[in-house]
Amino acid sequence: MRRTHFNAFAPVCPACREPDAAGHPIVIGAVLHEADGHILQGVLHCSNVACQREFPILDGVPILLARIQEQLSAQALGLLLRDDLHPMLESLIGDCCGPGSELDNVRRHLSHYAVDHWGEFDPDPWPGAGSVVRLLHEVLSLTPPVQGGRVVDLGCSIGRSSFELAARTGGLVVGVDLNLSMLRLAARVLRTGRVVYPRRRVGIVYDRRDHAVPTPAAEQVDFWACDAAALPFRRDSIDTAVSLNVLDCLADPFRHLQSLGALLRPGGLGYVASPYDWSPQATQAGGWIGGHSQRGDDGGDPVRRLRATLTRENTGLDVVAEGDELPWEVRPNRRSRTLYSCHALVVRA
Repeated sequence: MRRTHFNAFAPVCPACREPDAAGHPIVIGAVLHEADGHILQGVLHCSNVACQREFPILDGVPILLARIQEQLSAQALGLLLRDDLHPMLESLIGDCCGPGSELDNVRRHLSHYAVDHWGEFDPDPWPGAGSVVRLLHEVLSLTPPVQGGRVVDLGCSIGRSSFELAARTGGLVVGVDLNLSMLRLAARVLRTGRVVYPRRRVGIVYDRRDHAVPTPAAEQVDFWACDAAALPFRRDSIDTAVSLNVLDCLADPFRHLQSLGALLRPGGLGYVASPYDWSPQATQAGGWIGGHSQRGDDGGDPVRRLRATLTRENTGLDVVAEGDELPWEVRPNRRSRTLYSCHALVVRA
């Protein structure tokens, strides 16, 4: 965690914050390890005497979650997974744990997104890598982003989009995600300029990848663990917010859109893109924006329903630009590709 970003974004406690309230500031309670401008280990505190919630900083990532006990318990392996094991030992342990294990799930997700974000710089690249950056640039081209200020990259995953946003806007960028193993990898890229991850060849066969990657405007970037449904930012405090392929991964997509309206300062811009690949594992069907109730006026079409949902009365946002059929490719393994077609909206608070 960078002190510059902590001071600029001035986070408030997501645990005791009341709806529409300013919230209580979070303060640095203890710095246990700091190096090269990053607090790598430490503890943050809520300043509310009735709360006093503690939030750890681990591997440079502050974990600012309202349901921190639940999330740390659920993601303990990804948070503490060793990255110093010899590839042979990692392979052996992966074989022992087997497919569908927690270890396999962590490695599989890291592989999916690391290839997408950083795979084009691999000495042995897979075709299609870097798709998320191409999608980001297409979305930003719909309306030029605000220059400077505070930028939040919601659902930053492995972090490539956060660096691109910093270079494109010149602002301070905080990449936020709920997946702790991905954030650890992103924070390592930030500090070292190298990406290290298991790339899934097939089944539970993974190859260790370790190579340098470009990190433009790295001094403007930081990565925080936050829940998109309970963000630790003050109202009207963000100039630009980007939400790429996040909407259909949330328990309450409409609440996410409302939070954008509260987060952005008047005149601030939000960029939302999604393939609307709804799944009941992530979102109960009643919370989907489209994808059901085809007997209604919108025929269950996500685009038409989102346009009707994103109104100033509902979210405090106005739609200023729109794009469709924007490609985004994910590589589950060397022999498999998944190609999505994303819809994008630019909104102004």
